Amino acid sequence: MTDPAPQILDLPTEADTIRLGESLAKIAKRGDCILLEGPIGAGKSTLARAFIRARLGRMEDVPSPTFTLVQVYDAGAVEIWHADLYRLSHPDEVWELGLDTAFDESICLIEWPDRLGQHVPKGALRVRLEATGEGRRAVISGGQSPRYRSSLEKVERKVMADRFLVSSGWGAADRQHLAGDASDRRYERLRLGAATAVLMDNPPGGADDPGAFLAMAGHLRSLGLSAPEVRAADIQTGFLLLEDLGDDLYSRLLATEPSREAELYAPAVDVLCHLQAAPAPVGLPDLSAADWASAADLAMVQYAAAATGQWPDPGPYLKALEQALSTHADGPRVLILRDYHADNLLWLPGRDGLRRVGLLDFQLAQMGQPAYDLVSLLQDARRDVSLATEVAMVARFCQVTGADPDRFAAQYAAVGAQRALRILGVFVRLARVRAKPGYLPLLPRVWGQLQRNLAHPSLASLRDICTDVLPEPTPETLDRIRAQCPPTPSH
Repeated sequence: MTDPAPQILDLPTEADTIRLGESLAKIAKRGDCILLEGPIGAGKSTLARAFIRARLGRMEDVPSPTFTLVQVYDAGAVEIWHADLYRLSHPDEVWELGLDTAFDESICLIEWPDRLGQHVPKGALRVRLEATGEGRRAVISGGQSPRYRSSLEKVERKVMADRFLVSSGWGAADRQHLAGDASDRRYERLRLGAATAVLMDNPPGGADDPGAFLAMAGHLRSLGLSAPEVRAADIQTGFLLLEDLGDDLYSRLLATEPSREAELYAPAVDVLCHLQAAPAPVGLPDLSAADWASAADLAMVQYAAAATGQWPDPGPYLKALEQALSTHADGPRVLILRDYHADNLLWLPGRDGLRRVGLLDFQLAQMGQPAYDLVSLLQDARRDVSLATEVAMVARFCQVTGADPDRFAAQYAAVGAQRALRILGVFVRLARVRAKPGYLPLLPRVWGQLQRNLAHPSLASLRDICTDVLPEPTPETLDRIRAQCPPTPSH
C-alpha cells in the first residue's frame, strides 16, 4: 500500500503557524512523534512553542532546546519532550538522551530529526516548513492515524477562510461559530464595528454546491423573496460572505411562543405559492417517480437493516412506492427548495409582505412535486406541528394555487410517505456512518408522520409492505441502532 500524498498547507502569517501547532496539540497522543524539518528560521520552534503552550493550557516559557538538547514538560497525563538534535554528532547519542523511552511513553517534538538516522520512530509525522513569499508553507507526511489528516484539513480550511475574509474587507472582524448541519457546511457570524455578516464555509466537491447557492439566491431575490444577499464569493474554494438575516429562526421563536405557529406558517405557505407560480430557472434536476422512489431505498438498506439485522428485499417496496408516486405525484413539476422547514426559515418583522420570511439552505433546489416543500414545512422532522395548523395550511395552499383538495390530499400523502421513508434511512446513516447519533431521537416523530401518510386509502399497498418489513423505532430498537454507531469524534 502506498503512503498518501503529503498535505501542503500555506501558512502566510506567523499566526497560521501558531494555529497549526495548536491544532496538532489537540490530537496528539502518548507515543506520537512529530518530526519538525526545515532550515534555521523556518518556524520549527514557533510551531513547537505553540504546540506545548496549547497542550499545557497556559502561557509557559518555552525556550529553544538548542543547548540543553531536550526540554521536558509535564502535561498531566503525558509528558512532552521537545528536542533539538542539531548538535548531535551521531545517531546513537539519541539513547543517551533517553529518547528511546520517550518515543513509547511521551509525545515527542523533534527538531533536526535527520540526526536520528535509522532511529526514526515508525509512524512519525513529518512536518517540513519552507519559506514561500512573505510566509511559509508546511509539507506534512506520515503519521500514525487519519486523525492527523482530518485535523490538518481543518487547519487548511481556516487559513483559506482567513484569506477570503481579508480579501473581502472583513479580515479584522470578530468571529463567532453559528452552526453546522448534516452536511459539511459551517457558518460564522462576523462583527466589524456595528456591521455584521455571515461566513458560509462550504467545501467544494460535496453534494452541496456553493455555486448553486449563489445562483438560487439570485433567483429568489429576483422574485422579491428574502434570500440573503451574497456580498462576496469564492466559488472555487467554497466561501461565501452573506447578508446577516438575524437569529429569529422559526424553530427558535416557536419554542418560546408556540401560539404564533399559524401566524408564522401562513406567510411561509404564501412564499411557496408565489415561488411555484413563477418560472423556474432552466437546467435544474428533474427526477422521475422511479428516481424519487429509489432515493427512499435508505429505509431498507439503513433503517430496516440496522433495526432488524436483516436486509429486506427492496423490490416490492420500491415498486409500490414508485406506483404511488407515479399515480398521485407525477404531474407538472415546480421549483422546490428541498429543506423548507422551521430551522431554515427566519422571521423578519421589519420587512413587508412575503419578504418577512427569510430563506436559508436552498442550494439543493430542483424541480419536484408541488406538495414536497409543503410536506417539509408541515411534517417537520425536528418539531411537532399541530394538526390544526397542518390542516389549515394545506387548505390555504389549495385555495391560493387552485389545487383540488381531494387530489392534492393523495399527492400530499404519497410525497409525505416518500419523504418520511427517506429520512428514516438518512438519520440512521448519519448515526452509523458519520457518528451523529443525535438524529436517532427524531425517528419516532418521523415514524408517526409516516403512519399518518400511509393511512391514506390510496397507499394501501405501500402500507402493507412497510408494516411487514419496517419495525417501529421503539426505545429497544433505537438502542440496537445506537450500538452500531462509531464513537462520536472529539473536537
